[in-house]
Amino acid sequence: MNVNNKNRSVGLLIGLICVSAFVAVFFVEPIAQDFAYHNFADTNEFLGIANFWNVVSNIPFLIVGLMGLAQLKRLNIIPEMGVAYWLLFFGVALVAFGSGYYHLNPNNKTLVWDRLPMTIAFMSLFAVIIAEFVNQQRGSLLLFPLLIAGIASVFFWQWTESKGVGDLRFYALVQFLPIIIIPLILLAYPSKFTNVSAYWWLLFAYIVAKVLEYFDGPIYHLFNQQMSGHAIKHVAAAFGMYVLLRGFRHRSIVTN
Repeated sequence: MNVNNKNRSVGLLIGLICVSAFVAVFFVEPIAQDFAYHNFADTNEFLGIANFWNVVSNIPFLIVGLMGLAQLKRLNIIPEMGVAYWLLFFGVALVAFGSGYYHLNPNNKTLVWDRLPMTIAFMSLFAVIIAEFVNQQRGSLLLFPLLIAGIASVFFWQWTESKGVGDLRFYALVQFLPIIIIPLILLAYPSKFTNVSAYWWLLFAYIVAKVLEYFDGPIYHLFNQQMSGHAIKHVAAAFGMYVLLRGFRHRSIVTN
């Protein structure tokens, strides 16, 4: 199978996955936010800050986000996609404030401010990957529709919660569908740049962060109630973004 046929086949597979996932959403009952989600293991207060480590562990997001914004002109990126890279690091920086605000008082109303910046960063990253691997014009065209879809999914969930029938289906779709599609893109399409491994390290950090989140309580007790899995999750996710930032710095355009 030649490269064009392979890319066409993978493109059809991705399209089929997207359509199937979108249709499947309508056959699933509305998913309300589980209130137990807000019950984090570490609720210790320090220096007058409630849930101290879950709050301050977001600082690495601010550092990496600001580093990315400050270094943007020196990074090896697609110039025409500059807005997408800017939004990626801007969203990462905002995560520090949104997640920090949420963890001061975890509830459904504050959770929306945690999810919004994450969605901005995630959708921007998705558009960047499409531009770098699949097609630059396609990535550019999809950037704002992806952002609008992501942000709308958060506000739709918030609106349904206010009506007493919380529905996370569309938020789950925009969060987890790219996690399925991105590895397919990385495996099937050639990158415009070297050092593709930075994206794989970011995905690995994401998986590690999810595992740490899941074992929040056991990790908290493992560390004698001094540090929880959720706080370490923030650091792991921010480190993944730092690895990607370094990858952007230390890569070059692939020349045929």
